[in-house]
Amino acid sequence: MKRILLVVLAWTLFTEGLFAQTAAVSPERFAVAIKAFQEQDQVAPPPKNAILFIGSSIFRQWKDLKEQMAPLPVFNRAFGGSRTADVLYYMNQVVLPYSPKLIVYYCGSNDVNAKVAPSEIADGFIQFAERVHAKLPATRLLYVSILRAPQKMDSWDKVDEANRLVREFCARDKRLGFVDANPAVFDAEGKPRMDLYLADKLHYKEPAYVGFTAIVKPEVEKVWRSVK
Repeated sequence: MKRILLVVLAWTLFTEGLFAQTAAVSPERFAVAIKAFQEQDQVAPPPKNAILFIGSSIFRQWKDLKEQMAPLPVFNRAFGGSRTADVLYYMNQVVLPYSPKLIVYYCGSNDVNAKVAPSEIADGFIQFAERVHAKLPATRLLYVSILRAPQKMDSWDKVDEANRLVREFCARDKRLGFVDANPAVFDAEGKPRMDLYLADKLHYKEPAYVGFTAIVKPEVEKVWRSVK
């Protein structure tokens, strides 16, 4: 088990740095990480009908997720460096087989860095939701907003537009929800809290995840009470 987790960590760290801002890349770059997830599932399968966290490195690096979300039955299959198209590509491997009752989704940040249009990012999530509900019509989805990290300050307008489009889509279906996590990493004056960021000004230190927990967990709990 430990060896499998080390493979996932090493590969996703590599892909985050190498591919996050590359224009044209293949989802096959994550094949090793996805295989490691599948091997992990053979050894210790996650619970069915539970809460799946899926997406890119912001979720992948949430190392205390299970403890901070306890006693909720959460498990994490995020893979760092992924874009919306990558999550769609691997849905049949690391989303649908688990039959989750609730999916918490964070993806789109790497799309913004790769100059993907906000409308395409939103359309990708719409495709994700439609594919989930085609197989699991009762499954609930919570979209966690793309974060306005200092690393992408020049593209905050794109971040805001993608978030707006997804929020509007979620408002049209009671099975969907939108959670804005940005307040956790901004101060009272509306400035980024640089003390929460790693040197890349994109990823987060552990205290940021305490703030994310304070915002995201109540929304997850509220949905979970309604689906249990």
